[in-house]
Amino acid sequence: MEKVTAIIVAGGSGKRMGMSIKKQYILLSNKEVLAHTIEAFDKCELIQEIILVVSEDEINKVKKDIVEKYSFNKVRKIVSGGTERQDSVYNGLLATSNDTKYVMIHDGARPFIKEKIIQEALKLTIEKEATVVAVPVKDTIKVVDNKEQMVIDTPNRTTLWSIQTPQSFSKELLLKAYAYAKSENLAVTDDSMLVEAYGKAVYIVQGDYTNIKITTPEDLIIGEAVLKNQKG
Repeated sequence: MEKVTAIIVAGGSGKRMGMSIKKQYILLSNKEVLAHTIEAFDKCELIQEIILVVSEDEINKVKKDIVEKYSFNKVRKIVSGGTERQDSVYNGLLATSNDTKYVMIHDGARPFIKEKIIQEALKLTIEKEATVVAVPVKDTIKVVDNKEQMVIDTPNRTTLWSIQTPQSFSKELLLKAYAYAKSENLAVTDDSMLVEAYGKAVYIVQGDYTNIKITTPEDLIIGEAVLKNQKG
């Protein structure tokens, strides 16, 4: 099988968590959030390589306290992030092996991704070149004029999906999308937006509602419940 690299981005500040420790290093069931995330990809036989993207001043800490501590064998490089998320992903992309054919971009603070979903995402990516894991929204969504605090539209809920990670692409396509974004000075919040702007279709892989991103204190409560359920 052609080489697949997971790029795990964990350079966020975690301000919304309101704690002195960054969210990716908070313990869930006595293991760091980031360690849970890496473990999911390290155990997946379809992943041959993992690149970690963290703050420059935390590279040694992550190497010693997470990668070496848990003996994650597939982590090949730990690189520093950039100013924005897309800069961080690009740094990770440049660090992948020359023979990498497909890349899976994943949030370091999204520790509950299931191997089955990784497999399904990769299968569709090989066929379509660009996929995102997502779930249908459960709530009615309103478009709001923030200045007036007034509802201006209610989109059809059946067409709305909440986007998660991993987002998976052929490496060649994603490099072209980044080159296009640079030439057009585009700023985006996720990689699929770059691929869309480049003119390539992005396909949905239905994910799982437990694949949450640890962002606020409430998410820690949910996370402990998810882990407890996974352990039976």
